[in-house]
Amino acid sequence: MPLLSDYARKKKIDYFLKTIPKDARILEVGCGSGWVLEYLRGHGWQHSWGIDVRPPADYVGDIRRWRELGLEAGSFDVIIAFEVVEHVNCFRDCYELLKPGGRLLLTSPLPCMDWFMKLLETLRLNQKRTSPHNCLVNFAAVPEFERKDIKVVGGLSQWGIFHKVAGWVERSEPH
Repeated sequence: MPLLSDYARKKKIDYFLKTIPKDARILEVGCGSGWVLEYLRGHGWQHSWGIDVRPPADYVGDIRRWRELGLEAGSFDVIIAFEVVEHVNCFRDCYELLKPGGRLLLTSPLPCMDWFMKLLETLRLNQKRTSPHNCLVNFAAVPEFERKDIKVVGGLSQWGIFHKVAGWVERSEPH
């Protein structure tokens, strides 16, 4: 694991995961290698599942096709999407999958600093991206979710905690 990625994982555990109630129903979108689920399951969260386009996810497929995968609307208390929303616009899907008042936990590069993140990847200081960053979004522009906390980390990444509010309003795609 690249040095900066390993450091970021430890910080994400402290910032995001330790405040989740142990009985919460959790979906990790883009679970990749499974490190978040491994942490959750190893520390007492029994109701956690992962979705990714390739195994070893619990649900193998595209988050935008969640109905076809057998997931139910309004069935999760928390959705975790670390380093996902820059690859795929899945805000509506996360909104639909969350219970009212549910939390969406996000991390993503700052759109204006993605070039530097790519440089860090080239230098092997950061985890290599799995697909292009075609959906970069500033977290201040995340549609419909109530923003609870957004912070910039290291001048490169943005971390956000959002809550589901009632009544999705169709808006233009976030940039």
